[in-house]
Amino acid sequence: MVLKTTICRFSGLRIYPGRGILYIRTDGQQYLFINQKCKSFFLQRKRPAKIAWTTTYRKQHKKDQEAQIARKKRRATTRTAARSIAGTSLEVINKRRAEKPEVRKASREAALREVKERLKKSKQDKAAVKAADAKRGGGKAAKNVPGARAPGAKAGTRR
Repeated sequence: MVLKTTICRFSGLRIYPGRGILYIRTDGQQYLFINQKCKSFFLQRKRPAKIAWTTTYRKQHKKDQEAQIARKKRRATTRTAARSIAGTSLEVINKRRAEKPEVRKASREAALREVKERLKKSKQDKAAVKAADAKRGGGKAAKNVPGARAPGAKAGTRR
């Protein structure tokens, strides 16, 4: 047979069915106390952590140590989650993880070499376009610079 017990709001002790005092504040909040003594202390605004027979006091002052020793401490083991990341499938990740460091290093160097070659080629293409533009006579256009004279204008004359 299972008894539904509740906890006293002041002392922290178990209250069995049919026992206890229910105190309802004007704002509608309900408090259940084991006896009048707990209710009185609560209404006097005493702190349960300062009264020796309450469970909060005993917990704070490390009483009931044998109950704590009985529990075995477990270390939390960190588990690595194996799942795909950012569009890369799990098979590819596991394959890369299984690679030897030399193979990994060689593939990294090959990828870097390929990127450098691509950059070099794009620079050469830009230079070729620039040279072709210069040959066509597409030089820079004259800008409107204040104080500069127009071609063919005499020095010292202003219009």
